[in-house]
Amino acid sequence: MRVNNLLDMVKQWFWYDWIMLAFRFINSIALIYSTIYYQEGLTLPLWIVISLEIVVFSIPWVCLLLNYKYFLFMEILLYGGLCTYLISLFPEAYPTFIVSVFLIAANSNYLSYYWTAPVTVFLIPGIFHLITPSNSYWILVTYFGLAYVIGFAFHLLIVNHRQNETIRKQNEILEQYMSQIERITLAEERNRLSRELHDTVGHAYTSIIMGMETLRPELSTDMGKQRLDSLLEMGRKSIEEVRRYLHQIESPEQSHSLVHSLQKLGDEFQEHAQVDVNFREFGKEYELSQQAKMALIRCLQESFTNAVRHGHATEITVSLQFGEQYTRLEVQDNGRGMEESQQGFGMNTMKERAMNLQGQVSVYTKPGDGTLVACTLPRQGEMADELIRLLVVDDQPFIRESLQTLLDRYQDLNVAGLAENGEQAIDLCERLQPHVVLMDLDMPSMDGIEATKLIKQQWPNIRVLILTTFQDTEKALNLLRNGADGFLMKSTETLELANTIRLIHRGSTLIDQGVSHKLFKKLDERIESSQSKSIIDYELTAREVEILQLVAKGLRYKTIASKLYLSDGTVRNYASSAYLKLGVRNKEQAVQKALEVGVITY
Repeated sequence: MRVNNLLDMVKQWFWYDWIMLAFRFINSIALIYSTIYYQEGLTLPLWIVISLEIVVFSIPWVCLLLNYKYFLFMEILLYGGLCTYLISLFPEAYPTFIVSVFLIAANSNYLSYYWTAPVTVFLIPGIFHLITPSNSYWILVTYFGLAYVIGFAFHLLIVNHRQNETIRKQNEILEQYMSQIERITLAEERNRLSRELHDTVGHAYTSIIMGMETLRPELSTDMGKQRLDSLLEMGRKSIEEVRRYLHQIESPEQSHSLVHSLQKLGDEFQEHAQVDVNFREFGKEYELSQQAKMALIRCLQESFTNAVRHGHATEITVSLQFGEQYTRLEVQDNGRGMEESQQGFGMNTMKERAMNLQGQVSVYTKPGDGTLVACTLPRQGEMADELIRLLVVDDQPFIRESLQTLLDRYQDLNVAGLAENGEQAIDLCERLQPHVVLMDLDMPSMDGIEATKLIKQQWPNIRVLILTTFQDTEKALNLLRNGADGFLMKSTETLELANTIRLIHRGSTLIDQGVSHKLFKKLDERIESSQSKSIIDYELTAREVEILQLVAKGLRYKTIASKLYLSDGTVRNYASSAYLKLGVRNKEQAVQKALEVGVITY
């Protein structure tokens, strides 16, 4: 395992790694050749000295592959010891250590300069001078100091190259990520536009055709019937043309399968990020809802980005499994892993998408063993052994009838009743006891908000799914307070609607993504507004609020001082000032008061 890791590291070498290896190799070959040439002056057998030189060449270099600090210690100890032995026999052998000084400087990092420079430039020349006084100390210091400066300059060149390489890779990942976002956003917008046209123009044509059909019995003449048939034919042709237009406006990506989309995403990421991506598929692919497809695509996209940006992975394996009860996506990388998973914005978004579909996202990570991200979504198919009774509530007849026609196609869904306002909905709930109510908002007599409130008060077990055409956050908040179990746009595709009904029936709560984003944004604004008002009322400074927040987390003053790069006394002064402004005497009272007035949050 360790040998494979070393080989993987060698595969990732850059030109400067090979240059340093070449310097070391040439220096070692020259040293072995000189040892053989001057073997008569050795006090040890030739084979022992050559063996030592091979050990001195190999061990520090292997240590460098593991950790640069190990290399520095072993290089000074082994190579410095070998040179000391050779100089005691051959005073003119001191240039042998110059290449070693160069390599030590080139591979030093962070604070190691503070001890490698004095040791190699001043201490070791002093040892050489004590052993062979014929070598001038200051000449040795000059030679070794010059070698150290050149090595340090080479190190700066290496650092600059690494930073440029990191920036280049990050830019490639960012470009690829933005490209994916742009394409998916465009697909979502095309999908939204096509659904909007379908819901407006399509329903309008449907209403016209149905209205004409109702006029047929009132026409008595053959000419009137012919004209009616002509109008009906024209309406049917027009709606077919609208459907063909909607089919053309859809993004090509929407017609692709999930496997094709994920494979394409992996191929593009491999090309741009220069990472090996292996894709595996298990089971026979079946149809998934657009929400499920989007959740899996975004999960893969975020996993790719995290694997390279945070894990520095070079190889990623993607496994997609189509099971009878679930669809599972696993993304395994060979990165460096982490002590514990970092819950960033992308990860939380992945989990939010999965939870909306009654699924889950799990992250398994360990230092040195890479990271595994698993996204599991239950298969939202028809439930053969259960029939979901539905009540459709909408003031527009063609919408009620269209929903009934569309939903009755599914064997596990049954529209048991239709209501045109909230009052009729309550009456039908009492008689039919439906499992799920599809509720419109704006209706005469009694609107959807009031009807939802009364239904949930009388029959808490009846699930209510709001169907609307407006993303109104205030109404959404009102409905959630009154017990609504879901909030969905009428433009949602039939399959999405059917799957959402099943999720709601099984006990989930689902809010349309656009509405949820607006909703959370509004709640955040209210929290920030409340906090800002409390801060102004109590005249707290930003630093005092920051320290109160850390105190609430249970941190000691000394820990807070270290975290904020302040002195212990300064932190205590800020805390005392905050306590005074809040009118409290100690930490516990300060935290309780700050939480009550909204200055800080857990």
